[in-house]
Amino acid sequence: MKRPHLVALLIGLVVAGVITALHSVGALLGPEHAIAKLLSLPANTTKSVSDIWQYLIVFLLAGGVAWMTLSTTRRVPLGVIIAILLVELAGVAWVFSLYQVLFQPLPSILGAALGFLAPIGFLQLVEFITRGRETSESLESSESREFAAPMSRPPPKLAPVVEQQPVAPIKRTELARDSSIKTCEVTAVVCDLANKHDLAEECEPAEVVDITEKFLAHAAETFRKAGAYIESAGGEGLVALFGFPEPDKLHAEKATRLVMTLTQAFSEATAGRLEALRNVGVHAGVSSGTMIMAPVKNNGQRGMLAVGEPVELARRFCIANRFYGSRVLLGPRTFELASKILVARPIDFLSGVDVRERHEIYEPVALALDASREQITRRDAFWNGVVLYREKRWAEAYSQFQNARGPDGEHDGPLQLYLRRLEPLALQLTDTPLE
Repeated sequence: MKRPHLVALLIGLVVAGVITALHSVGALLGPEHAIAKLLSLPANTTKSVSDIWQYLIVFLLAGGVAWMTLSTTRRVPLGVIIAILLVELAGVAWVFSLYQVLFQPLPSILGAALGFLAPIGFLQLVEFITRGRETSESLESSESREFAAPMSRPPPKLAPVVEQQPVAPIKRTELARDSSIKTCEVTAVVCDLANKHDLAEECEPAEVVDITEKFLAHAAETFRKAGAYIESAGGEGLVALFGFPEPDKLHAEKATRLVMTLTQAFSEATAGRLEALRNVGVHAGVSSGTMIMAPVKNNGQRGMLAVGEPVELARRFCIANRFYGSRVLLGPRTFELASKILVARPIDFLSGVDVRERHEIYEPVALALDASREQITRRDAFWNGVVLYREKRWAEAYSQFQNARGPDGEHDGPLQLYLRRLEPLALQLTDTPLE
């Protein structure tokens, strides 16, 4: 909806006009008397709210509720809020009666209710008309193609968007006959927009789709150039595998290096393409392990089936960045394989596919060749702080985390998380674990 305020204004005027007409001809007298009896409103009051104010309140309620309904896609929570508002309007009438002032709540209640229901009906009608138009256009285009000469026009150019094909059921025979099924150690990377849920609330749907398409196209091109296999790309982010199809002993190092570069430079690399991308970040999760790779047929086209734990763990690590305030999180196997080229720090433990398993996750700070002495010192202080925190030595851990502060310490998400946890404990200035 491009201009919800204009549509809301029109809905407010229509709803107010309908209720005003019903009130003027006395169609609401019966329900009003019933509500007055239910709320025990006195019949002989000295004052009453004038009709002009009643109609103005109806218009404001209808227009305001209509605007909120058109501006959000979360209709159920909004419906609960509107229901509470209707109850409060009845309560307002009761409060007015205590001061011998008559306020009929029914017009206002109808205005708020219709202000919520009318936009929903309007959107349904627009969607129905749009679908009917698209159906008729598709039928007309199909009929015209039947009578058109072959090769009368060039095929349409496809936009650089990574599309996910519908997944067809995989037959056992398609896997069993193929001798190229193999097990290999790979590094899985799941890369996604950091604030895509906020974008869905703040931007128009077309703009969200445009941002997502540009991100997927840019990320897929970057990973392909680095030799990764793109397993999938869509609304849940991009999944890339390093170490397949060609075996590569340095798959963990290549994946981590590329992800660090991508997350750091994504905004700069794409800011010129779309204004909204300047405020979009990227999160990534990286996990290494063994996966089964098998060629399969999908709707007559050959593809690859990737089965294994690394992809699911990488997805969990990617999502966990939002909680810890980090940009990249590595699994323990990836850290082990890439530790020679990294300066990284431990963050926390996350449960695995099996809830009884716990995987320690790490955040890469810098590449070893580019790390300064100050970065290594702060990394060591942070590492010591995590160890002391797990030993419940609160005061010592708090001191180490303070030593880990850098010039941009206020923007260091994991550091700020630990400091917030420790501040109430460190005030006791004791090394005794809390029970």
